[in-house]
Amino acid sequence: MTTAKKHILLVEDDESMGFLLQDSLENYGYQVTHKTNGVEALTAFKRQPFKICLLDVMMPQMDGFTLAEEIRKLDLNVPIIFLTAKAMKEDRIKGFRLGADDYVTKPFSVEELDLRMHAIFKRGKVHSHTEKDQITFANYTLNRANLTLDKGTETIQLTQKESAILALLVTQPNTLLKRTYILNSVWKEDGYFVGRSLDVFISKLRKYLKENPAVQIVNVHGSGYKFEVKEN
Repeated sequence: MTTAKKHILLVEDDESMGFLLQDSLENYGYQVTHKTNGVEALTAFKRQPFKICLLDVMMPQMDGFTLAEEIRKLDLNVPIIFLTAKAMKEDRIKGFRLGADDYVTKPFSVEELDLRMHAIFKRGKVHSHTEKDQITFANYTLNRANLTLDKGTETIQLTQKESAILALLVTQPNTLLKRTYILNSVWKEDGYFVGRSLDVFISKLRKYLKENPAVQIVNVHGSGYKFEVKEN
């Protein structure tokens, strides 16, 4: 089965197995970045976006479960598949509780892995909300293609960053979004200066939404922001 070039983060500490798996996946049409430990993998994840993460569980320096926790702090949506020789029920449950999308027990065929990834990508297309061109909430409509926020006859022109931040918030109402998650989703980094920029953009978005008391962007001190929607 062939596929469009999707960039995979493969984390496998066995270099021989990692090389063979990388080579096989590339033959299936994927672009693969292979790392042999969790620390290097986390650094790579912070530097660039990936379509899916394949994580070995037993690794030096940082195991797959810990790596998955760190990835989820940065990105709530990127698919994660655990690759493991351990088939214990407790490990599977732990993996899914950490936000894993699937769990593949070694040995496995690359064909099976490819099919599992395609199933996840297919679900993502159906359930993805942040990529919609038009998002309606309360009495507002966010148009991501035109970078506008409409309220009745009033239209507010947004910047790319304002649109991206607002889309993240409104598609996950009443949910705490960590600052690192927002920063890495919009800026692909989470340094001090982009953090200050985020605060400025949040202030602007609050002004755009101030006329409707049913919606507000709440600052959760030391953690992040929450888009709260009050029910009538």
